[in-house]
Amino acid sequence: MAAEDTVTETGATMEAGAINLAGLKVMVIDDSNTIRRSAEIFLLQAGCTVILAEDGFAALSMISDHQPDIIFCDIIMPRLDGYQTCALIKKNPHFSATPVVMLSSKDGLFDRARGRMVGSDEYLTKPFTRESLLRTVSEHTAPRLAGATQGHVDNAAGEPSPGLAGA
Repeated sequence: MAAEDTVTETGATMEAGAINLAGLKVMVIDDSNTIRRSAEIFLLQAGCTVILAEDGFAALSMISDHQPDIIFCDIIMPRLDGYQTCALIKKNPHFSATPVVMLSSKDGLFDRARGRMVGSDEYLTKPFTRESLLRTVSEHTAPRLAGATQGHVDNAAGEPSPGLAGA
């Protein structure tokens, strides 16, 4: 795990009228420290546990350990781009149902279509607002927030799913 990769839990109190996403685990994969930190602040204020990774390789090694409820993934990153990262996540049967939202400063039809082709669930243009980020989390995790269980555990004993290394 690189020095930039962190897991943060919140103990912050919520402001009146703020979106409460308490208990959700959100992973943000972006090579921009500014984008990672902005997302982290917005998500922590909403009650989320935040997992940060600076590239796809770092993220893949962390996903099985932290089992995020939703993943935000930048498209243009060194080593393993967002399309490759998303495809690997979606090919793993233990994480194929985990929503992946592509992040990009480009708002082109080609980028959106390519994201869909590798299995992304949505596309969010950077820079994003607090409201757009939290709305996206809320929309894609509504069943989880309503008390539904997500299939990150693959047996009745509650043992964690295997990692993505073999994906």
